[in-house]
Formats: sequence, structure tokens, C-alpha cells
Amino acid sequence: MTVSATPFAPWLGADPAVARLLAAEAERQSTTLQLIASENFTSPAVLAATGSVLTNKYAEGYPHRRYYGGNRVIDEVEDLARSRATALFGADHANVQPHAGANANLAVYQALLQPGDTVLAMRLDHGGHLTHGSPASITSKIWRFVSYGVTPASEDGTGEVIDFDQVADVAKREQPKLIVAGSTAYSRVIDPAPFREIAQAVGAMFMFDAAHPAGLIAGGAHPSPVGLADVVTFTTHKTLRGPRGGAILCRADLAKAIDGAVFPGLQGGPLEHVVAAKAVAFGEAGAPEFPRYAAAVVANARALAESMSAEGFRLVSGGTDNHMILVDLRPFDPELTGKEAQEVLDRAGITCNRNTIPDDPRSPFVTSGLRLGTAAETTAGMGPAEMARIASLIGRTLRARSDEEAVAGIRADVRDLCADFPPYPSLVGLDGSQGAAGAG
Repeated sequence: MTVSATPFAPWLGADPAVARLLAAEAERQSTTLQLIASENFTSPAVLAATGSVLTNKYAEGYPHRRYYGGNRVIDEVEDLARSRATALFGADHANVQPHAGANANLAVYQALLQPGDTVLAMRLDHGGHLTHGSPASITSKIWRFVSYGVTPASEDGTGEVIDFDQVADVAKREQPKLIVAGSTAYSRVIDPAPFREIAQAVGAMFMFDAAHPAGLIAGGAHPSPVGLADVVTFTTHKTLRGPRGGAILCRADLAKAIDGAVFPGLQGGPLEHVVAAKAVAFGEAGAPEFPRYAAAVVANARALAESMSAEGFRLVSGGTDNHMILVDLRPFDPELTGKEAQEVLDRAGITCNRNTIPDDPRSPFVTSGLRLGTAAETTAGMGPAEMARIASLIGRTLRARSDEEAVAGIRADVRDLCADFPPYPSLVGLDGSQGAAGAG
């Protein structure tokens, strides 16, 4: 069966090379397990908006203040996206133009800080993001980052959570201009209230990077930082289930500075086809059924965590409160690295990513851990029973990682599981047949 990569795949008949590659990727997505915590399946409506004629329009500036003519419809599109975003999250102002979460974070720093100012953010090896102070990021070349981390691991599994005593101590000592909450690899709820208190105590601004939990926040499965944080950044393509992109929410008095930092500060013409897809995603996240989806994502993550523990894996912090789990591979097999585990799981049709664990003795390229997420397969319709099957498949694969015949057999089992949960059952194949590749 040929699987469609887009609602408009038949239009690619003039370029069979690209059409073949898109169909191959759609086939991969529909026949393998998608467990990368930063990925999801968008709805066909999001796909359609992303592939729409809006990609043709140049629209530097903001609605009703453009530098080009012909933007009457585009202004309505962006106004719709902004109004839906502010209504969804209860914010004063939204900027929906950032191309990515990294762009959104950089824009906030540019808007609120002067070069050389101090920023307090989460340590990268404890779960922080590259834009939270990595030496490889431009952010650390412009501003001075200091960090906080998580508490030590404990035998009862209660450790490896944000150390708010450390946050307060470092903030008092370093007097940052901005405190950043949020992470890229942290499996617990991040409570914005203590960060707000600490920021107020030292006279700092407070930014919450909600790239990962944005959809859980919208669905009521994670506490909202809006109203506590001065600025909230997020991506639209993870738990929010929209197109790849970023957005910024802020207080009304910061709107001008934030908008100016995005354009003309960092970006030129916005991707208005993506902005339209963001509007679709915000509308979908405001629908009555979305909270049920958010709750199911968390329930599936907990089910996966329990089953992974039963398979003999250690979970960082002992479990999860959100859409992801972090797996410490060393108790399972001291010789098994995250890199090797990721590669053999990929051959078995289980897509995930290697990840550092707190105080990881291995390099970020090798790692001692894996990060697993449940947002995409929850969208595809899987539940706790399937999470138990997935944990078993992971355990079987890693135990048999040197046996290619066994791995091939597991790949067939994965294909059978995925066949019952096609993410896009309604799309039509390139050859006109019914396809099975994306989200309802």
C-alpha cells in the first residue's frame, strides 16, 4: 500500500523523486513507533494549512502594519492565530511569528536583556535546553548564564527533581536579570509558583519555556505559568500537536518589546502558511475533547513508565508527571549506551532518542539514557495496554541487540502493532488508494 505524505501528494507527480521520498517518510511514520517526546502527528487540517497558498505571500511586519501590499487576508489569518492563542492560554498578548522555540527564546532574551546580563536557567545535563546556556548556542555568547539543577538521585526514587533551594541560593548570589524555567528532558511537573517567588525576591524577570508541556497546559494536565511568568515561550509541534514553529505569550506592557525583538530584531517575513496552521492547532486545542487527549498523554506516560520499570529499567526521578520518561540504561546493562540503544531500537522500528541523564558520565553524543514520549502514539489512538506492549518490545530489543534475526522479528511485531493504529487513515495514497499515515 502506498501511503500519502500530504493531502496534496498527487500534485507532486511532476517531481517523482520528491514524491517518492515523502511517501517513504509517511510509510516510516505509519509503520514504526514514534516515541520522540518532541514529536507528534498533526491533524490533516494542520497539514493542509501548512501546504497552502499562504506560502506565496510576503508579509514583513504585523497585522495592519505591513511593509508590503496585498496582506488583507494575511492580516486576518495572523489576527486569528493571535486571538486564539491568547484565548487558549489566557494571555494578554501573543506573537505567533517565531519559526521555532529557539527563535522565541532568543527573541525574549533580546527584548528583556542587555548583552552581558546574567540569566539563571536549568543545567543542560540535568534537562535544560541548548538556549538555556549551552556553549554551542549563540545565547551563551551574548549573555552570561548560570545554572540550577536537580536534587541527587535517591534509593526511594524521590530525587532528581528541581532543587528550589539551589535555585534560590544561586539567584541570591548571582542576581540574575532573568530566571528561566522549563526543560527539554525533565519528566515532572514544573511548578511556576516557586520560580515567581524567587524571581520577585531578587528583582528578576521570569520566563517560562513551555516548549514541551504547552499542550498539557492547554489541556489542563499541567499548571499554567501564564499570569505568573512575565513571558511564556512555547513550540506548537510537541504536545500542542500543531505545525513546527514557536510562539510567545507576554504581559501587555511587554508586547512592543517582544514584537520588535522578533521582527525586525531576529526574523524577516513570517511563514504565514505556518501561522495559519498554528491558528488551526490553537482552535483544535480549545475544543472540548483536547483535555481528554492531554490527560491520556499523561496516563500513557505513566503506564509506559510502570512497564519499563517492570522490564528492569531505572527511571530518572522514579517516574513521570508529563508526556515523557527518562530511562537510565546502566542498571539494565552497564555496557549499553544511549547511542547503541537508539540505533538498535531504530532497526526494530522503535523511534526514540538517546539522552543524557543527570550527572551522566558519558558524553551528550553517547549518553547513558533514553528519552521516550507518548504524545504521538496517544494521538494515533494507543492506550495503556499498548504502552505495556511497547515496553516489552523495547526490553526484548535491547536484550537481543546483537541478534539481527531477533531484531527483525521484533520489527515485524512493531509493524503489526502500528497497523492497528494508523495515524492518518483518511489520507489517500499517491496511487489513489486509501493511505494510512497521520492524525485525526
